Amino acid sequence: MHPLAAIARAIGTKPWLMKIEPAIPRVERWLARLTHGRITLLRLAGLPGVRITVPGRTSGKPRTTNLLCVPHGDSFIVNGSNWGRPQHPAWTANLMAADTAEVFFEGDTFTCQVRQVTGEERARLWPLMLQVWPGYRMEHEMSGRESRVFVLTPVAASAAA
Repeated sequence: MHPLAAIARAIGTKPWLMKIEPAIPRVERWLARLTHGRITLLRLAGLPGVRITVPGRTSGKPRTTNLLCVPHGDSFIVNGSNWGRPQHPAWTANLMAADTAEVFFEGDTFTCQVRQVTGEERARLWPLMLQVWPGYRMEHEMSGRESRVFVLTPVAASAAA
């Protein structure tokens, strides 16, 4: 395990992190441009992350977002916590409108089937998500809403299932 992962997870449960949150996506985008996606804040912190690209639901233009993820078998779980804000992040609406997304993970790019999970399945995945990012609990409490959760499964893996 990456030595900074435990520190990152501990920091992720601190309310003061929400005060500096606006800078985090800007730094993430800057790093991605500078390194052509090879270095991300998540990677530096030893946390799993994906870069997803999906058409905008209104514009149809490609929209790319770097996200913390939970690797789960061949799939990835992503959570629309939006740093505890009351509104859902825009990228979740784009995923809801898409059947597939392009996913970049650890140097590989592949097409994934997009599936939103709710109810019992979401409840079953929640503890796995908290293992990777305990801060989701605080963000859930701050937001006052249930975040949208998606499972992204590589098309080859979903066809084999």
